[in-house]
Amino acid sequence: MNPVDWLLEPLQYDFIVRALMVTTVAAIVTGVLSCWLVLIGWSLMGDAVSHAVLPGVVLAYVIGAPFAVGALVFAVAAVAAIGIVRTTSRVKEDAAIGVVFTTLFALGLVLISVTPSQTDLSHILFGNLLGVGMADLVQVLGLGALTLAVLMVKRRDLTLFAFDPAHAQAIGLSPRRLSALLLGALAVTVVVALQAVGVILVVAMLIIPGATAYLLTDRFGRMLLIAPAVAAFSAVTGILLSYYLDASSGGLVVLTMGALFLLAYLFAPRQGVIGRALAHRRSAAAG
Repeated sequence: MNPVDWLLEPLQYDFIVRALMVTTVAAIVTGVLSCWLVLIGWSLMGDAVSHAVLPGVVLAYVIGAPFAVGALVFAVAAVAAIGIVRTTSRVKEDAAIGVVFTTLFALGLVLISVTPSQTDLSHILFGNLLGVGMADLVQVLGLGALTLAVLMVKRRDLTLFAFDPAHAQAIGLSPRRLSALLLGALAVTVVVALQAVGVILVVAMLIIPGATAYLLTDRFGRMLLIAPAVAAFSAVTGILLSYYLDASSGGLVVLTMGALFLLAYLFAPRQGVIGRALAHRRSAAAG
């Protein structure tokens, strides 16, 4: 089989095409958002929100509502709860995040165990890419486009907030509002990516593309191009590999992202471990 046939053969199936579209959209949105999360140091927040939506998804199933509605409600509630605990007690932010997300995740597991269902709810945990329907596709495309548009319109303010919140406040921007905007985008993005890789692996899509881009460039504008490109390439490669290997599609998408991060970690021109070791050796030899 030549490479073209290898790429095109899976596309004869509609469910593969839908899976590719959903994963690529989710990857691009999470890739863009991950640039700000990595710079601000909100990796744990992404983990928290992605796990905290689980009870919302289960409750949405129970009452017959769209999964995205329940997920979005609990994502926003989790962000609000973390903020309240952090600002009204002596508990620090990382502890507040840990308390809220583990409690809500545990609630989700309990609800799954007691909910009588003819549907396998475990796909909420691990994703259900190959079962994506047209309604799911429309939902992901709509939410993804909305989130991406908001992030692009506010990118300058968000970037200044990420690098220097004090300067942002000095020129009249509200760090509190920008923080709320970013957290809202995070909540919606988790809902978008939930269909692709499930609750457990969403955090990988929110962190790895941005971290990879951070190793490859010192300019934030380039990060906003590299991160979604890395994520989209991983999404397509992961889906194609899952077709031929008959393995977890979400898992292979994240594994591909991890492999690209490893390559950047080792071989990035300025920040790669091997590149810096060679530069140090040349410097020592010259000195």
